[in-house]
Amino acid sequence: MRLILFLFSIKRLLMKRFFLAVILLSLFSINTYAQDGVDTIHYRKVYYWGTTGMGFPIGKTKDILSPKFSGSIGLDISLKNSMFFVSPTLYTLSFKYKQRLPDPNFAYRIEDANTNFYTLAFSGGLRKQMRRLNVYGFIGPGVGLTSEPRATVMIDEKVVKMENKNHFNLSSKLGAGADYKFNGFFLGLELGYLHNFRKIQDTPVNIFTVMIGLKSDITQIGDKVIDVIGIDGSISGKKDKRP
Repeated sequence: MRLILFLFSIKRLLMKRFFLAVILLSLFSINTYAQDGVDTIHYRKVYYWGTTGMGFPIGKTKDILSPKFSGSIGLDISLKNSMFFVSPTLYTLSFKYKQRLPDPNFAYRIEDANTNFYTLAFSGGLRKQMRRLNVYGFIGPGVGLTSEPRATVMIDEKVVKMENKNHFNLSSKLGAGADYKFNGFFLGLELGYLHNFRKIQDTPVNIFTVMIGLKSDITQIGDKVIDVIGIDGSISGKKDKRP
């Protein structure tokens, strides 16, 4: 019992330190930006950000979910002050699933199956450029869909019919990361924390995400889209608005 309490205390301490690191990263970026000048890598830029990694359930969530390979796709859009950015990102988190509680609509529980969380996060953050290395922190709300598996045993046909119960949920996402610029692309690592406000099997959903991926410049594509739909100006600033 003492060992369990000790491990639980360590876990809480690590989570607190993670949140503190995000806050300190933000303060560090604000304090040093004025000294180092303009962020030339991200000025008037839009980047595509694709990752692969895993989501690790935290706390009681581990009783139901266990990690599988997951991924995300999103955009990194610099604001007028390129220290700040917004990042709409779709996270597709996959897990092994164990149904602990019975469902009144189904006669059988599922012991070993898969479930998915689809979360569209609208994050805002700030970053610090140090030559080719960039560090950043972000936070924001999200909306998503949770897909829970269910099974119906059709005895006469000797068939197990699988189906999914889909639940809409709201969430919050925060994290920190770093990326390094090579010729033509960035290689990055991102650590995050996802909380779904809707429980799964009466259990809170808390997930620690670890993602590794590539980031590429799609600013010119954005300029072409703006030109095609007939909007004056451009993202990159190469085409000014008409007077």
